[in-house]
Amino acid sequence: MPLTADNAEPIDAVIAWVDGSDPQHAARLDAYLAGLGGARPAMAHPTRFDHAGEIDWCVASILRFAPWMRTIHIVTDRQTPALLTRLRGTPFAERVRVVDHREIFAGYEDCLPTFNSRSISSLFWRIHGIADRHIYFNDDFVLLRSVRPDYFFRDGRVVVHGRWATQSHRHWIKRAAQRLGFERQAGQHPTESRAQDLSARLAGFERRCFRLEHCPYPMRAATLAGFFAEHPDLLRETIAHRLRHPEQLRPESLAVHLELARHAAVTDTHLRLVQIKPAEQWFPRLRARLARADRDPRAAFACAQSLDLAPPRVREHLIGWLNRRVGTLDRFRRDQAALA
Repeated sequence: MPLTADNAEPIDAVIAWVDGSDPQHAARLDAYLAGLGGARPAMAHPTRFDHAGEIDWCVASILRFAPWMRTIHIVTDRQTPALLTRLRGTPFAERVRVVDHREIFAGYEDCLPTFNSRSISSLFWRIHGIADRHIYFNDDFVLLRSVRPDYFFRDGRVVVHGRWATQSHRHWIKRAAQRLGFERQAGQHPTESRAQDLSARLAGFERRCFRLEHCPYPMRAATLAGFFAEHPDLLRETIAHRLRHPEQLRPESLAVHLELARHAAVTDTHLRLVQIKPAEQWFPRLRARLARADRDPRAAFACAQSLDLAPPRVREHLIGWLNRRVGTLDRFRRDQAALA
């Protein structure tokens, strides 16, 4: 699309990725867990590190549906996804770059190795050459249709997807449960709502929190860089957690609330997310959800969580749907070659 004054500034993509089947990565994790002692914590469940090739659809969807993105940075721990080999020698090879944890943790090497996506994403702004405007993708995110820069950055502001809600600890039901002791065990787990509430309070929101949808997160590097420059101790405290921690902030939520606090964000409910949990959702319901997404022109994002845990029949159906809606990286290469 033609660039306007507002979107002439480059926009990058950042993908956090790990291959839990890598023996060296597994050894680093096992060594860390052995040092902790006790039972394996829930935050170290294998599904948090395993993958079923989701990153291929993620990258293919960006290249296909957001060709205006400048560079795709894949942040990982001494690993290289196989897709880099398949892109070698193509016009897209220079657009995909692997970023090692040691690059963004320079000066904080004592916090490595880390197995915590929140610690890692807290330092995306330290990626060498990162565009100030960038979009954070989990490796299980995909785009389902062509998207424009102004779907993510508009009129100098960040476009955010989600809704306002009362912070969890402000709900009378939560307060009553805490008084009765029902919340004690739950308080030991790093829940999404708890992390987002903490992030909101750090940005000055005491009662409300903007609950982010689980879809690509537009961010500005200068926002977190400036915040952590003023709060260096909080940065170190955040990235020191090797696994998710109940008192840890969520960086993308903090960034959004900082933008909202200075009126530099705009909410948008036009585009829709297709949330897919193939290991949990009843198969007929999942098929119906995918069919509705095919009919909905506003369905722009999908997140397929824990595909590795899905039953074979469900996984096969979802893979077929992703191949049809997004296409594999090899199919994208063939399509582009045919157009050349």
